[in-house]
Amino acid sequence: MTEFDRSPRTVAIAVTVTTAVQALVTMASLTVSIFAPQAARDIGIGPEHIGVYASLTYVAAMLGSLLTGGLILRFGAIRFSQGAMVLCAVGLLVCAGAQWWWFLLSACILGFGYGPTTPASSHLLSRHTPMRSLSLVFSIKQTGVPLGGVFAGLFVPFLLIYFDWRAVSVIVAMAVISGALCLQAWRRRFDIELIPSQPLLRGNVLGPLRLIFSRPALRLIAVSTFFLSGTQQCYIYFLVTYFEIAVGWSTQFAGFALSIVGGAAVVARIGWGAVADASGQSRRILGIIALSMAAMTLVTASFDVSWPVWTIFVVCAVFGATGMAWNGVYLAEISRNVAAEDVGRATGGALFVTFAGVVVAPPLFGLAIDLSGGFTFGYLCLATVSTIAGLCLLFAPMHSSGARTRA
Repeated sequence: MTEFDRSPRTVAIAVTVTTAVQALVTMASLTVSIFAPQAARDIGIGPEHIGVYASLTYVAAMLGSLLTGGLILRFGAIRFSQGAMVLCAVGLLVCAGAQWWWFLLSACILGFGYGPTTPASSHLLSRHTPMRSLSLVFSIKQTGVPLGGVFAGLFVPFLLIYFDWRAVSVIVAMAVISGALCLQAWRRRFDIELIPSQPLLRGNVLGPLRLIFSRPALRLIAVSTFFLSGTQQCYIYFLVTYFEIAVGWSTQFAGFALSIVGGAAVVARIGWGAVADASGQSRRILGIIALSMAAMTLVTASFDVSWPVWTIFVVCAVFGATGMAWNGVYLAEISRNVAAEDVGRATGGALFVTFAGVVVAPPLFGLAIDLSGGFTFGYLCLATVSTIAGLCLLFAPMHSSGARTRA
């Protein structure tokens, strides 16, 4: 097996490139949630139905993640990431069609681009990162998700002051395409040891799921993230709409709150990754995070116009530091417990389960809004399932997954 370059400089370049990709595709995926109230009025649907858009996006992401392993081995993580970013941009451009059926198509295209970027980055980083630093490096890379939230929360509301939401879709799409073009500078360095004969479909659909569910430790952690990802997605996807309707904030002010969630997550992901590497207790760290995010979700359910602004911002920050900070530790744990050549497949299989939570939760959250006439009941449900996941991660018996070793 090839000994890949694991020098600090190579690791730094790899994590910078993959973080940038993650930030751009996340910004693209969150853009629609921020202009949802304006777009919903133009299209003639209720803003709570944005949950359907989120679900369709992640249905496509689920399917795309299963097919990722073979494509990465055949074309390389950088080339594959470029294609995925272009798909995200096309999804936003289609969204500007301003009809409900264009929105449905937009969600599917964007999801096919968003889902595979994480397995691609895991494949690249696992080749070049020493095992002792895996959680930290993966967590640094995963700061791209909250960074994308920060960019979306700050720039999209600002752009909406000067442009309508259709133009904003085009502007964000062009930014993502520009990022994809910049990746070309690193393709020769990282897209090595390719397998041109790798099948594109055979063994790449159900194989990733069999790999995850055949190992008890990976099965438990993947199923737990079904609930954690659903809670995370509902919290951030409905936050702007919730603050506009329940607290009476403007889109710009609510968008700033979303950026606080993302900003706190940037710092916390790095911290949790360092703690996980130092303690060697990644799964229990995830359990603590899950219980903390459940508590913050419960507090969020009680927000109304009487709450001081600073206290709402504090709750948003604490949720960001927990509910959006578990992903890097999770992905590192998947990578740590499979062979290097299986990282893309294993990550794709695990993300299929994780994304399933994102698919199921938003429409159920929207249904809870419709049936209860408010957001409180939905937030209570999210807090309950996150608590259950946290307790399972903390107290379920530990299993060995045949972890590989690497200096």
